[in-house]
Amino acid sequence: MRLEGRPESTNVEDRRGQRMRGGPALGCGGLILVLAVSYFTGQDPRALLQLLSSVQQETAPQEPASPGPPPKDQLGRFARTVLADTEAAWKGIFDGAGRTYEEPPLVLFTEAVRSGCGTASSDMGPFYCPADHKVYLDPVFFDQLSKRFGAPGDFAQAYVIAHEVGHHVQNLLGVSEQVTAAQQRGSQAQANALSVRLELQADCFAGVWGNHANRDSRIIEPGDFEEGMRAAASIGDDSIQEMTEGSIHPESWTHGSGEQRQFWLRRGLQTGDWTRCDTFKEKRP
Repeated sequence: MRLEGRPESTNVEDRRGQRMRGGPALGCGGLILVLAVSYFTGQDPRALLQLLSSVQQETAPQEPASPGPPPKDQLGRFARTVLADTEAAWKGIFDGAGRTYEEPPLVLFTEAVRSGCGTASSDMGPFYCPADHKVYLDPVFFDQLSKRFGAPGDFAQAYVIAHEVGHHVQNLLGVSEQVTAAQQRGSQAQANALSVRLELQADCFAGVWGNHANRDSRIIEPGDFEEGMRAAASIGDDSIQEMTEGSIHPESWTHGSGEQRQFWLRRGLQTGDWTRCDTFKEKRP
């Protein structure tokens, strides 16, 4: 990707290196104490664990109101540049549709972070929180994407950011709220299927950004889109289940297969049309 000299977003919060105090983890000593109290009082240890966890979350200090200066290191500037490009692309798209685009902050963190959606560790990967309209990313995921999933490259990393921004777009359009309401009314299988469609649409929206980046900013180089395709395939539910469990269980998918993710990313890249990303009506492949 040709990113040198490109505008950089001011909406990146750098919380890397900040340690969370009073987090939800009990540790061995705390667990032993809970078991001891349960033994002598006869209370259910699970209820005690839930109570202690809720108290910890209520009393834990919040993240600093001021995230500090924008990151100046290579990875931080990469994130700022990619985010700025998504801002420009989606602002133009929303303007053309008579809508107003709200720019989402991107929070860089290390190991764990407190968001408007609760406390999360880097193990869950990058995520978007609709409660505070922020994207959260531990950059260690980029190393995993390259070394564990075999999908290196700067466009693969940009695709990850653009996918989470796609969830923000869904939130602004009201899609996320509609899906959540439908999930609460249905079965677990139906909720999983809706989650897959939500994720595939975010892939398509990421492709829409890639199309605009190539057309308007000329930041795409030969081989970039192929990097994105490899990344989409490598983090499909089937690939991850095969890697971690040795078997594939489609009924438990929440993000879609590698083939599905590639299909919808390609749809966005080829058309650049966000209205062609209705994964809920056009359920293919």
